[in-house]
Amino acid sequence: MAEHASAWELLVTGDPTLFAIVRLSLAVSLSAAALSALIGMPLGAGLALVGFPGRSAVVVALNAMMGLPPVVVGLAVYLLLSRSGPLGALGILFTPTAMIIAQTVLIVPIIAALTRQTVEDLWVEYRDELAAMAVGPRGRIVTLLWDARFSLLTALLAGFGRAAAEVGAVMIVGGNIDGFTRTMTTAVALETSKGNLPLALGLGLVLLVIVVGVNAAAWAMRAWSERQIG
Repeated sequence: MAEHASAWELLVTGDPTLFAIVRLSLAVSLSAAALSALIGMPLGAGLALVGFPGRSAVVVALNAMMGLPPVVVGLAVYLLLSRSGPLGALGILFTPTAMIIAQTVLIVPIIAALTRQTVEDLWVEYRDELAAMAVGPRGRIVTLLWDARFSLLTALLAGFGRAAAEVGAVMIVGGNIDGFTRTMTTAVALETSKGNLPLALGLGLVLLVIVVGVNAAAWAMRAWSERQIG
């Protein structure tokens, strides 16, 4: 009970260490989600509307990548950014930038796969209308992405939730450096192992609120969009 009381005290008093970790976590995850949307949505829409040899294999691979193990992604990004890696000259290993890259690699397949399915379903519905209007490939992508914006926001929230709750990849490429690359998930793991339960519990509570809030927002957005369509 003392640990619980101390955790609440850290939250209520605005403990600077706790909230610095929360701010960094949100900055990294939001940046990764935004970057993933810029990459994943056009990629998913293109896969939905453009036919090419091997498309089915690409779709299967993309769907499989939705379940990429975070530690494998972290290792791959680490090898790319390490001194002996092809991108080692950038010197961004063990920085928030490396963490954003790792999280982006994790959630691009999620956003792209969900976008592809959503746009493909809409294409079946609007194919004849867009063909009659002589809308080109780029116009089709833009039109269908706009029409699917509420469903795609749900996909974006799902990607952000995956990023915010991830620990393995960011620990590998970020190094869990105090005051620089320590996120909520990595801090919870570290502080629990050190026996600092109040901070671990406080961060765990904040993380739980964020994850539940994201999922609630996704559900509410989907329900609202269904009512609008109906």
